[in-house]
Amino acid sequence: MPPRINLPPVTRISLLALGLQSVLSAAIRYRQWTAHSEIVIPYLNLIPQLSLVYPWTFVTTTLVESNIFNFSIAALTLYHGSRYLERAWSSRELAKFLLVTSLIPNALCFATLILFFTFTRNERWTLMTIAGTISLQISFLVAFSQLVPAHTVTLFRGILSLRVPRFPLLYIGVVTALCLTPMLTTVSFLLAVYGFITSWTYLRFYKAVFPDLDQSQTSSLRGDASETFAFAEFFPGPVRPVVAGISENVFNMLVAMRVCTPFTQDHISAARGDNAFSHHSHQRGAPGSARAEAERRRALALKALDQRLHAATAGAAARASSNPAPPTVQPPAPSATGPTVQTQPQANTQKTMTAQTGEAGPSSDNDGSRSNA
Repeated sequence: MPPRINLPPVTRISLLALGLQSVLSAAIRYRQWTAHSEIVIPYLNLIPQLSLVYPWTFVTTTLVESNIFNFSIAALTLYHGSRYLERAWSSRELAKFLLVTSLIPNALCFATLILFFTFTRNERWTLMTIAGTISLQISFLVAFSQLVPAHTVTLFRGILSLRVPRFPLLYIGVVTALCLTPMLTTVSFLLAVYGFITSWTYLRFYKAVFPDLDQSQTSSLRGDASETFAFAEFFPGPVRPVVAGISENVFNMLVAMRVCTPFTQDHISAARGDNAFSHHSHQRGAPGSARAEAERRRALALKALDQRLHAATAGAAARASSNPAPPTVQPPAPSATGPTVQTQPQANTQKTMTAQTGEAGPSSDNDGSRSNA
């Protein structure tokens, strides 16, 4: 029996959409290819000058890849990253996360290209194709930074060790370097930056908080007020104070404009894991509290994932018990004597039969002569 690949529904739909749209795009490009023309598909890809009459492209263009290399990376990213997040969160939360991190970066990139055209009057900006899963890839890295902020990834057999929050900036650096080559365009850099900011903003201020299994929390809490998920934590230590000061000023400005809402005491209490915030509201965290908090969040995420896996296993067992398999009919066992074998007559038997035939011949002739007489 071939192995069965168990994929959650949102992950399965995303992979199917990526495959179908990418194959359709490749087929259209192959059919319309000429040596001196650049093929654009405005009803699949988002193109500022042509796609305003196709509004669905603001979302669907994320799941379109133009070459086999990018398609392979996108498929692996969706298979592993989306499956992990869907089991850690839920199908509904992952669907909202994918929608936000696809729509907003594409719209911001669209507006940026229009702005570049306004300043330069170069039509090339409005004919650039906005497509690909770059915004989703960096969004998954930001989500992993929230779930396991203290986890360290060792590369090249221990030569290089990096914490998970370092990977988003490393990814942006790789995309920036590839944009200097024909492999990627300026759009890829814009999608990486906007995807990073959008995913962090959504997870920091708007995503519904997964309830702490050890505490009683209200279901209206949103965002993540923990210190380990601050914007400055993604940057190296020397520049972290500068980034923290700039991000705090930007946040205060957005609060004054009523774009963002400051965290309440319940948010801070839930992020710290305190049973009563009043006991800790006037105390600073002890040294190493950020790492302990990160380990606590990691343990909660693993515990929630384990509960979801156990629930799925129990559901499958219940369905199997309610629908028992039909009894199998076994073939009858062969008899001890084995199948019947017919043997040919021996040589003496054949001689006897020949003699009897010879004797019967003359007698029959005599009888015939008598009857004639």
